[in-house]
Amino acid sequence: MTEGAASAFATKVMSAAHQYGPLCAGIDPSAELLHGWNLDDAPGGLRTFCAICLEGFAGAVGVIKPQVAFFERHGSAGLAELERLIADARAVGLVVIADAKRGDIDSTAAAYADAWLRDSSPLAADAVTVHPYLGLGALAPCVELAAETGRGVIVVTRSSNPEGRSLQEAATASGVSVEDALLAEIAAWNAAPGIPTGTLGVVIGATLAPSSFALSQLGGVILAPGLGAQGAGPEEVAALFAGCAPGMVLASSSRGLLGQGPDPGALRQAAVLLQSELSVLMGPE
Repeated sequence: MTEGAASAFATKVMSAAHQYGPLCAGIDPSAELLHGWNLDDAPGGLRTFCAICLEGFAGAVGVIKPQVAFFERHGSAGLAELERLIADARAVGLVVIADAKRGDIDSTAAAYADAWLRDSSPLAADAVTVHPYLGLGALAPCVELAAETGRGVIVVTRSSNPEGRSLQEAATASGVSVEDALLAEIAAWNAAPGIPTGTLGVVIGATLAPSSFALSQLGGVILAPGLGAQGAGPEEVAALFAGCAPGMVLASSSRGLLGQGPDPGALRQAAVLLQSELSVLMGPE
């Protein structure tokens, strides 16, 4: 982390990583997983799915990441189950990253910030994922509110999907890639006066080649999806993020863990094993 007061969100992540390890458990109640767990693809099935996940993961991991789309597809009843999950998870001390991937400008960006980052919102999580491709400056309402409420804004910067790589690797007028320019701008924002260090984090796919930007200079949390089902193992994650501050990289696994359900004991055992492997390779020390 760079010098300056650390954000409440970054502090929570570091504390969770030191207590449990650097694993973030995804909660993705897709139709396929619901059926695999013999649950109805309906709001009631979501409720049972989430309850099993919390029973399995609480005390084994410090951070969870619900994928918002799998709740939204059930309409208002699905969002009600997401609200329940966020409240229940935070009540047992879990850090919650809402994987919503929002992004817009002006009043719409402010409305997204209100939904995911304002204390009074029933959807308020510890952090929310956002897209920067309307310009990082368009995220100012989210960053400002997150700084005010002690939450985090995690910017999808280097995604592993093939469709995104050509855009993210494209050269800017200065010759720097779009993704590296974004990383530098995020690092500068984290170091700016009035913004607690670590308010902004990034999403970087765990299956990618190393970044040209020195990630140790980012000053924020790195969420690294792709562990398990997408092909990255603990060794690859540790190598990709070597040099980053201990506790600031969250290796995320969703399908790889959830495939062990619906037995909460099996979920916990899988999480503990993966947590142990990651901790040996990545710290935190």
